Amino acid sequence: MQNFNTINVENTIQSGQVFLWQKTDDFWYGVNGQNILKVDKIGKITSFKKNKSDFFRNNDNLEKIIKMISKDSTTKKAIKNYLGLRLMDQDPFQCMISFIVSSNSNIQKIKICLERLSEKFGEKVEFDKKEFFVFPKPETLAEAQIKEIMKCGTGYRSKFIKSAANMVVENKIDFKKLRKYSYSQTREEICKVPGIGNKVADCIMLFSLNKLEAFPLDRWMIRILEKYYSNFHLETKTITEKQYELLHEKIVSYYGEYAGYAQQFLFKMERENFDKKWL
Repeated sequence: MQNFNTINVENTIQSGQVFLWQKTDDFWYGVNGQNILKVDKIGKITSFKKNKSDFFRNNDNLEKIIKMISKDSTTKKAIKNYLGLRLMDQDPFQCMISFIVSSNSNIQKIKICLERLSEKFGEKVEFDKKEFFVFPKPETLAEAQIKEIMKCGTGYRSKFIKSAANMVVENKIDFKKLRKYSYSQTREEICKVPGIGNKVADCIMLFSLNKLEAFPLDRWMIRILEKYYSNFHLETKTITEKQYELLHEKIVSYYGEYAGYAQQFLFKMERENFDKKWL
């Protein structure tokens, strides 16, 4: 009998969704916006701000979702191997900056850049007798000089970080409203931020804006799809805007409204199969 309520904390945190997390003894500690979360091995959360959040999306009907996305032997195998893998509902500003930083990078470099941003622009707090830096506020990054942001190793993305922060401060990007918008409306708004294309927008929507049909497609995910499926192929050598949209439509038509869960299981399986050598 499968237990759909079990959370595999280790697999979830190490699935490419979050970056500012570290394990100490039997606990994971992570930065989530202006909060620090402490997670035990069964997924119980205590937080610096003492507020409650559905970070591991416990309110999702996992049994229904897994039935819906179990369309073929590949997806079924990924789910069986990594049952307990969850999507996380993160702080949206941190998520946005994280995936802007992620462009043309790998997980280790992303982690280092975000740690430096937090140390330079975030507030130091003490939680559970440990020191942490919370994530910078949008106002702080909006006021920062690009050359100061660049010192965090963010390179050409530094101007995008500042622009994104400005748009949040000026309410051109309103995360509360975006959570209520449709997938297509949200993508349109998110893609107005410099440095954000379809793939980064899908990551932000899936991991922080409750758009579970988002299915981030980069060259690695497309290679995975082409390896296992005959009907999910690009018709061009590069991922054009049109090709991205067509492929996303096919995927959602196949997996349904929870396609993002399928993406995460497939991504995790292939990444572990190759011992994370391609990230």
